[in-house]
Amino acid sequence: MNILFLGDVSGNCGRGVVFKYLYDLKEKYSVDFCIANAENSAGGFGATHSTLDELSRAGVDAFTMGNHTYSKKEIVDILDSNDFDIVRPFNFPKTDPGRGCMICRTKQGGKIAVINAIGRLYMSIPSSNPFEEIKPLLEDVRSNTNNIIIDFHAEATSEKKAFAYFVDGMASAVIGTHTHTQTADEMILPNGCGFISDAGMCGARQSVLGADISVGISKFTTSVPAKFEISDKEPMLNAVFIELDENGKTVRIERININ
Repeated sequence: MNILFLGDVSGNCGRGVVFKYLYDLKEKYSVDFCIANAENSAGGFGATHSTLDELSRAGVDAFTMGNHTYSKKEIVDILDSNDFDIVRPFNFPKTDPGRGCMICRTKQGGKIAVINAIGRLYMSIPSSNPFEEIKPLLEDVRSNTNNIIIDFHAEATSEKKAFAYFVDGMASAVIGTHTHTQTADEMILPNGCGFISDAGMCGARQSVLGADISVGISKFTTSVPAKFEISDKEPMLNAVFIELDENGKTVRIERININ
């Protein structure tokens, strides 16, 4: 099974670059299933029905979220609907709307599980320890499919990598998100789990986390809040391609960076 994972889609610039390049990427890599982190797809904070619909029309099959999951009010209804295959971090409070894991179908009829997790190091959002809860979830999921992709949305590379080793042999791949900076550490762990610390971002290369540079600088030079404005300078697409064998193990992982 061939899977394409798109890094955090940041605002209209990110959505535009996905629309521009995704079709050709899916053709080039014979992609069976495409996942995108969409928690920044609406103006840099959260997701809306219209942004998810736009990305779906561009060719995204499933969506993951993160610490900005609830930045847009309408997401509450979206998460509990069947409009999109979308997951939020599974280790959010149990009373939160939505789900943290989905079993999806590829167009060829294959099964793939998409799981979203959030880290706790330097992340100021209520969540339980993902290390304590992931293995029972994976045991349940593996009764349905061995093709399991986890979006681990976290700040610290140490937490992401430790988590990947923790689930090596049970999950197909752990793809880090959140920092908007693609890392160069893609690898296949000893028991077949693909890993990269961060898939990167679909958005403006000339930016700070996808935002206008002046906004990013002002955060560190003044205590006066500045309005978050999405940059559109030098659109880029960051993604990760993963090839799984018949047992759900990664046999190939490749970074994609289109400027």
